[in-house]
This record gives sequence, structure tokens and C-alpha cells, in this order.
Amino acid sequence: MKNRPHVYTEKNKKDYLKTGKQLLNGEVNLYVTFIIGTAGSGKSLLVSSFSDWLKLKKQNVITVNLDPGVVNTPYTPDVDVRELISIDELMDKYELGPNGALIMAADLIATEIDSIKREIEDFNADYVLVDTPGQMELFAFRASGPYIVNELTTDPKALMYLFDSVFSADPLNYVSNMFLATAVYTRFLIPQVYVLSKTDLIPKRDVKKILDWGTKAGALEQAIDENLSETRRLLSRGIMRLIPNIGLSLSLIPISSTKEQGFINLHAVLMRIFAGGEEVI
Repeated sequence: MKNRPHVYTEKNKKDYLKTGKQLLNGEVNLYVTFIIGTAGSGKSLLVSSFSDWLKLKKQNVITVNLDPGVVNTPYTPDVDVRELISIDELMDKYELGPNGALIMAADLIATEIDSIKREIEDFNADYVLVDTPGQMELFAFRASGPYIVNELTTDPKALMYLFDSVFSADPLNYVSNMFLATAVYTRFLIPQVYVLSKTDLIPKRDVKKILDWGTKAGALEQAIDENLSETRRLLSRGIMRLIPNIGLSLSLIPISSTKEQGFINLHAVLMRIFAGGEEVI
């Protein structure tokens, strides 16, 4: 990043915040964003597209792949856990099936955290986009996940949770995603941004409908009453009412990775967390 101020003063405050960098304890910070979501929600494509977009904005960004089981990615990772852990080798050595090897690999990542951290630091980047395993539970709901997030960096970090728009267009699925997003937040307890991904795949009216569910009082409850019945209606209502009561706001940022739409708003929200010091949950 050119002409980045390395010392924060009131005089250079405007330029400092413009670049998205903030000084803490006399050091320039590394800003790390972990991308998480259900399988097929568009994590890897977002990492690829958003990193390209940041580079066009003259930002120094690197990508990290933490999915040891992925075969191909739409980007070339700067740091790749597959160079440290091989699913095929684990299957052969321990006579495991694919799922067992993935579970073992997810835990082994934690043992390689120092190597991964050093490799990231060697790039001297400003932004780090971390692509997490396609099977969300391998990262979010095993002990290794929070450990990796805590140990990878002490600098500012955020978690980006993806709502798949195709999946979330149904109110029952949307409420299920609300529950998962809340569970993920309780696991990591770091600032969390909520993204409505793949908006180019559904009609604009459905995008607006999903966004309204997260921001307009009564919109989601009405959709639940109109589309669900009996136990599904009762459970969905209960979850819907619980989440605001514990202080979480699930306002979604609509994006399309294939068209690079919504990235300006997404970047602005991340900068509120990293540079502005405001936590968004």
C-alpha cells in the first residue's frame, strides 16, 4: 500500500483512516477476516472476488486457505494449509475414510498454527482473507476453530458469516441460518458481519424480502405465519424472537461475488470494525 501513514497523529488522521489502517501500541495492524458459512454458500468465490477488488483499490491483501479437503479454489492461496496437511496421507496412514480424515485434519491445523502465522506475517500484508473449510462444523464447532482464530493473530479480526440467498429465500431456512449464525458468534465472540451472498441468483424482489426480514419489525414473523405451520411455525417464531433478546442484530449486506456488487458496503462495514473501532454484531 503506497503512502500509508505508519504513525498515527491528529494531523494525518484523515489519511490514516482512509487507508483503513489504525495504530495500536505503536505498530501497524494486520486485519484478518475469516469467511464462514454453510457448504455452497460462496465462501471461496467471495475470497477470490473480494481480494481482487481490494487489490484494484491498491490494498495489500493476501488469501489463506484453511480447508485441507478442498480440491480446487477459484484463487491461488498465498498461504495454503494443504501444503502442511494432506487428506490422502491421513487416509492412508490411519486407515480413515474421507470424513474421518477431514476431522483429523481440522484438528491438526491447530498444531501447525505457528507455521501458518509465520508464513502470513512474512507477506507483511495489510489485509488477510481466510477461507475456512467448506463443511462449517469442522471449523466452527470443534475446539480447534476458536483456538486457531485466537492464536493466528492478536491484531483486529472479524468473522464474515454468509447467508446463501438461494437457501435463505425460504423463511424456515432463513431462521435456521439465523440460529447457525448466532451459534457461530457464541463460539468465537469476535465482531461478526452478516452477508447475503449470491444475490445475482435470485430475483431482486426476493433479495429485498430477505433483507426486510433482518431489518423490518414483523416482516419475518408475517412470512413465518404465511408459509409455515404447526411445529415449524412455533420453533421458527421462538428462534426469531430469541436472537434480538440476546442483543444480536442480523442486518445483512447483499453481495454478488460474480458481479462484484455490494463490495463497497462490505468494505465500509469491515473498516468500521478495524479502523473505526465499532463492533458490528
